Amino acid sequence: MNGLTVHIRKWVDAHRSIMYDVMNWVVLALALALVIYLSVNILSSVDFMHDATYMRFQLWVCVVFMAVFFIEWVMSERKWHYLLHRWLFFVLSVPYTYIISALDIHLSDEALYFIHFVPLARGVLAGSMVVGYVSTNRITGIFFSYVVVMVSFAYFGSLIFWAREQGVNPGLPDYWAAVWWACLQATTVGCTIFPITVAGQVVAAVLAVMGMIMFPLFTVYITNVVRGLVVSSGRGKNTSSSATVSETEGPDASSGSGP
Repeated sequence: MNGLTVHIRKWVDAHRSIMYDVMNWVVLALALALVIYLSVNILSSVDFMHDATYMRFQLWVCVVFMAVFFIEWVMSERKWHYLLHRWLFFVLSVPYTYIISALDIHLSDEALYFIHFVPLARGVLAGSMVVGYVSTNRITGIFFSYVVVMVSFAYFGSLIFWAREQGVNPGLPDYWAAVWWACLQATTVGCTIFPITVAGQVVAAVLAVMGMIMFPLFTVYITNVVRGLVVSSGRGKNTSSSATVSETEGPDASSGSGP
């Protein structure tokens, strides 16, 4: 038995990186499927909170998310370190809607609505990690990870805003107006469409805070890229100048050294 355990441990150590990548891709694929399912329901004006098929699908997606968390924890060499740095992954993987329904916990419609989006946040984390893995440059990977998070939250915000404000907010004629509103909120520019419902006001605040946190990071990244290009251009010019000087001084030096 000990020999089998050692053999399994060696195999895991040899394929650890591949296994992490596969699990992150699985989480990302399931999260995208959940987003598509949810988007179709919302845009079709279907009450997904009482859709039994969607609820079962979300439950199994959360079960897979939790299984991935525990598999990664078992594979980790420093388990306490993993728990301290990945506890949010577990929190976002719990099937809260199923637990609330099973325990017959009564919450407001607004609270239940936001809870349905919790598993999607786990998918956003997986997407940002996948983007970081496929990027060759660490700074570029971090930048595009933030882009994934920002775009995802803006999209989810537009879905929530449309679902809760349509028919109530006279300034919201269609879904594309909700997308426009979410983009302007995320950029902290502001919009002429003002939220009326509690959910809309919460989303507006979250997007504004996300924008204030994220956009300075984009500015820093672009500044570093421009600085790098300038430095590279300067090095190229210096190299070219050195080569020109060498070609010019070469024949003179050789002619001057003769008798």
